[in-house]
Amino acid sequence: MKILTTIPEVRETLNAHRAAGRTVGFVPTMGALHAGHKSLMLASVPENDITIVSIFVNPLQFAPGEDLEAYPRDLETDAALCTEAGADYIFAPSVSEMYPEPIETTVSLTGVSEPLDGQSRPTHFSGVATVVTKLFSIIGSCSAYFGEKDFQQLAIIRKMSLDLSLDVRVVGCPIHRETDGLAMSSRNIYLTPEERADSVVLNQALAKGIAAIDAGETDPAAVRDLMAAHIATADSGTLDYAEVVDARTLLTPQVLSGEVRALVAVQFGKARLIDNMGTTVAVSGSA
Repeated sequence: MKILTTIPEVRETLNAHRAAGRTVGFVPTMGALHAGHKSLMLASVPENDITIVSIFVNPLQFAPGEDLEAYPRDLETDAALCTEAGADYIFAPSVSEMYPEPIETTVSLTGVSEPLDGQSRPTHFSGVATVVTKLFSIIGSCSAYFGEKDFQQLAIIRKMSLDLSLDVRVVGCPIHRETDGLAMSSRNIYLTPEERADSVVLNQALAKGIAAIDAGETDPAAVRDLMAAHIATADSGTLDYAEVVDARTLLTPQVLSGEVRALVAVQFGKARLIDNMGTTVAVSGSA
């Protein structure tokens, strides 16, 4: 497993593999890797001849006052996990390598980027879309693996790749959870013991919401209120949002039908946690 730090060496290395007929799998990350990231690599390795993992804490997706400087960084530990998973390369550029000059070109989306986290973090998704577009340009033709925990981000990257005709197959992978149901996240290390105990309400609230939908509830407001009420039972944590939306548009319909997604976001002290679950509502009159 080799660590690459410059854009030219990544392009030269991967172009040589593709010229030899090898396929490339790509796992973009911000480091602080855990079992959830490893599951993305384990999805890529058997499907591709070469797997490369990027580790880059992207300043464009952090608003002033967010945790850019405090975001955990440990390349040595991350490299060990990548080796265990069977990755072939890490791309670990510096900020000056990715942004040698003040950036004047950004990528932004309407539609899927506007609700949910788009309301809470209005500059975030432009930063994500810009760095992912840049990474896709550097890596080249590949299959790229993303976790479904960041469901809105996944939807944005899929739409962006389609709209811009990028030579990338975007693969969504299941959420990896702790034994008590908490979705794995690099930010979980920020939780105090009390907050960690309370954080299970996200998964529990989603399960309650999905159970209500599966039992026949089609009013999104009723599902939202049910999830919010359960999150309110925790002693710590402040609800940002609890919503159930159309899984394709991420908009809240008047009546739930087809593929839907329940999503929640809760602030626990220094950690803002998100999670989601999906289900299918049978269309009236269908078998």
